[in-house]
Amino acid sequence: MDLIEQYDLTPRDVDRIIAMAWEDRTPFDAITFQFGLSEAEVIRLMRDQLKLRSWKVWRARVQGRKTKHRKLRGNTVGRFKADRQRIITHNKISKR
Repeated sequence: MDLIEQYDLTPRDVDRIIAMAWEDRTPFDAITFQFGLSEAEVIRLMRDQLKLRSWKVWRARVQGRKTKHRKLRGNTVGRFKADRQRIITHNKISKR
C-alpha cells in the first residue's frame, strides 16, 4: 500500500506536501503536524512523486539543513514561520 492510499491524501494534499518539503524554512515537523507523515515517509513520497533528477537535487538540498530539522534549529527560528513574517493582527497584515 502506498503512502497516498495509506494516509488518504488528495492530489492537493500531495502537492502541498511537496511544496512544504521544498521550502527551506518549513521543518519536517510541520508536515508531520499537518499531514501525519514522518520525515522518512516524506522522503519516500518525494522519491515516488518526483523525477529522479529532481529528487536527487531535493535530497542533497535538504540533507543536514538546519531549518528542515527541528533538533538542529536554533531558538531564533522558533515556530514554523520565518522571522521576517509579519504579525497578523485583527485580520490585517501589519505594514512595514
